[in-house]
Amino acid sequence: MNKKTIIIYASILIMALFSFGAVAGQSHLDEAIQHAEAAVTSADGKALAKHAQEAKTHAKAAKNDKTDAKHVDEGIKCLDAAIKEGNDGNLDAAKKEATDAVNHFKQAVK
Repeated sequence: MNKKTIIIYASILIMALFSFGAVAGQSHLDEAIQHAEAAVTSADGKALAKHAQEAKTHAKAAKNDKTDAKHVDEGIKCLDAAIKEGNDGNLDAAKKEATDAVNHFKQAVK
């Protein structure tokens, strides 16, 4: 391989690494939305709490991304309430909180 070929391959590698970072930024909030939506459709409180906890983990990671931090924080508060209600067996209240979290996360994307 000559020097020119090595430079081309190195440039492609660097561009690929930067593009992965850009894609990963949005995916945390998308993952939070997906898990929160799964929580809404859960059949029991424990499953709902598990999905809400996973959504919360992704939402916290999304706070570093270019999102509306206010809506992300409000969504996390809703998830905390959904986890508590789900673990307590209050399925309807937990689903309402998880739905509110989804709505906040979708607002954070806009």
